[in-house]
Amino acid sequence: MESPVVTLKHASKSFIDGKDTHKVLNSVDFALGIGESVALTGASGSGKSTLLNLIAGFEPLSDGELWLDGDNTSVWKEPQWSRFRHQKLGVIFQQFNLLTPLNVKQNIAFPLHLNQQKWDDWCDYLVEALGISELLDRHVSALSGGQQQRVAIARALAHKPKLLLADEPTGNLDHKAGLEVMRLLSEITTQGNTAVLLVTHSPECAQFMQTQWVLDDGDLKQIDPNQHQAGEMSHAAS
Repeated sequence: MESPVVTLKHASKSFIDGKDTHKVLNSVDFALGIGESVALTGASGSGKSTLLNLIAGFEPLSDGELWLDGDNTSVWKEPQWSRFRHQKLGVIFQQFNLLTPLNVKQNIAFPLHLNQQKWDDWCDYLVEALGISELLDRHVSALSGGQQQRVAIARALAHKPKLLLADEPTGNLDHKAGLEVMRLLSEITTQGNTAVLLVTHSPECAQFMQTQWVLDDGDLKQIDPNQHQAGEMSHAAS
């Protein structure tokens, strides 16, 4: 059986704020396999973005283990982290983080250059599916927010990463555009057999993922879809 792309074992993360200790993760266990997709929900400030930063290696765990693609990251130095991020990780940030000196095609191709890869049929498929094939020569600063978001998605997936971390990828879009982006993201990651961990406040966006988890007071728990549906029906009836 193939190892999960992400495995957290008794993972804990705390921040010291003056005399107070704020616990973001409380000895949680979590696994995400190839081709699986998970929506992570929770209240603002619960630590959802911090969890993504931990998995990407931007912040260290306070305790426990993080395994990525079968390797224990506790022994990794910066070269191993850089190699993983360049070769196997795609990230969609809330604020896009596009490279403004570059045009659309150059932004999308940036991770390819890091991996000594060239533009290929997969990149053509991405830009066509995302409706940005006519924008490749356009400067990114001249794009709308929705167009920039689509470019950010194409850039994150251009090198066919094993893992995609998406932090509120529809947060800057209107409702209709957000759902369309989620539909495309779901289809594209299925085509690329990419594991997806999506942070979202939107129950509708979360529905595009295979399973849903909630981060609450340091605990990470999977949401029972039957209970979730029953709650929605009860809310609708009231």
